[in-house]
Amino acid sequence: MDRGITNLATSSDGDNYSGRRLDRYRRWQARKKAEIQAKRTRSAAQLLKKRARRESRHATHTNHTISKTVVAVAQRTERGIALEQLQGIGGRVTVRRDQRARHSSWPFHQLGRFIAYKARRAGVPFIEVDPAYTSQRCPRCGHTERGNRPTRDHFCCRRCGLAGPADVVAGVNVRDRARSAWVFVNMPPPVPTRTGTGDVPRERPPVGDSREHEQSPSGLSS
Repeated sequence: MDRGITNLATSSDGDNYSGRRLDRYRRWQARKKAEIQAKRTRSAAQLLKKRARRESRHATHTNHTISKTVVAVAQRTERGIALEQLQGIGGRVTVRRDQRARHSSWPFHQLGRFIAYKARRAGVPFIEVDPAYTSQRCPRCGHTERGNRPTRDHFCCRRCGLAGPADVVAGVNVRDRARSAWVFVNMPPPVPTRTGTGDVPRERPPVGDSREHEQSPSGLSS
């Protein structure tokens, strides 16, 4: 699942959560805030604090609604949830100047926490993955470059020509990265080998030992 500016979250199935309607609400709030700040009075400062608390409650309610829906879909379809790591998102993501206030004002990390605890409570597998280049990588051929995303909303691979909504492509990359990571998260412990003279287990030599070399796991069961 990818997070963004227009849509707070987009799944690999192409489902968008709280997009244009919420964006209009946030832009309206930003305009009202600018109008109140321009007055520079004590009552204006108090009103700003009141509006900030109201916006915080609205954001929390929206995040609860989105996380509840995401977990319900995963539970119904018997799938897990993969999410980009949201810690420090404000410092990682570069957006246009006119979008900075809206992006920085939304508690994406709170949304991630809500999804994580609701998933655990529902018994839905949950994993976070590294978000690096998920919006620039082609999920079909693997080619990665900034030019693959000519606009914020559109993706077009410059090597194989795969094109589609940028948020959906990023969601597919998050899904594929999670499938690879899930192998290592759920690897069973190595089975001890036994000597030919008894039942005393013999430890396997470490990777790189000249006597034996373990093969890296491949494949996935999600």
